Amino acid sequence: MEGYNGTIFAYGQTGSGKTFTITGGAEKYADRGIIPRTLSYIFSQAKKDTSTKTKVNISYLEIYNESGYDLLDENHASKNLYDLPKVGMYETKDGSFQMTNLSVHRAQSEEDALNLLFIGDTNRVVSETPKNDASTRSHCIFIIQLETQKLGTDVKRVSKLHLVDLSGSERVHKSGVTEQKTIQESKYINGSLFMLQMVIMNLNKKLKGEDVHVPFRNSMMTMILRDSLGGNCRTKMIATISALKDDMGESLGTCRFARSV
Repeated sequence: MEGYNGTIFAYGQTGSGKTFTITGGAEKYADRGIIPRTLSYIFSQAKKDTSTKTKVNISYLEIYNESGYDLLDENHASKNLYDLPKVGMYETKDGSFQMTNLSVHRAQSEEDALNLLFIGDTNRVVSETPKNDASTRSHCIFIIQLETQKLGTDVKRVSKLHLVDLSGSERVHKSGVTEQKTIQESKYINGSLFMLQMVIMNLNKKLKGEDVHVPFRNSMMTMILRDSLGGNCRTKMIATISALKDDMGESLGTCRFARSV
């Protein structure tokens, strides 16, 4: 609300509760996740501040096998995923990344916004894996763009919030998948998570004064999060781990990544 860009991302192995944390459960109101709670907060704050006009725009992006798809594309229900136009990325002169083919929807109320979340979640790519009956095999980014303007002035303040549900971080052999399609999915997932780790580690080194290259361009995920991982932003990571003894190795891996973040 103060004009900073923000990111909250959930990282952890399949079945450890990322989607439940970010989106929530559909059964009970108490099980709402971070996205519905955030939307509720934003609209209640906007209602309170009568001296400011607030516009809320929403986009919902899925990155599946390193290609971007618009989860709010109206053709989603009738077309195969691969027949939908892909979301493209291009770099502007000032070094920021812009997206093409990603629709932006104005939400006039909390109800509008929750409806968009519901439509997007219905369109997500889900596969069964031995770790989870309904594992999300893609990274999903719910983007809330706020435009605020004090009444009687021409100055607009624009900020973005990325709420990110990353796909499962476990190694391919650990996930127990054997189908070629699912192995392929896991390779893409692991590749983009590795790039995210590299970016965060190199940003840390840069802060310590080392002269290193930060590889934002190496994956779609890091290009999108570029203006939310450095500069005018606030970032939070939620690490989710499994309570099972068999998953100790993955849990340690998640904790190590959390430490580097």
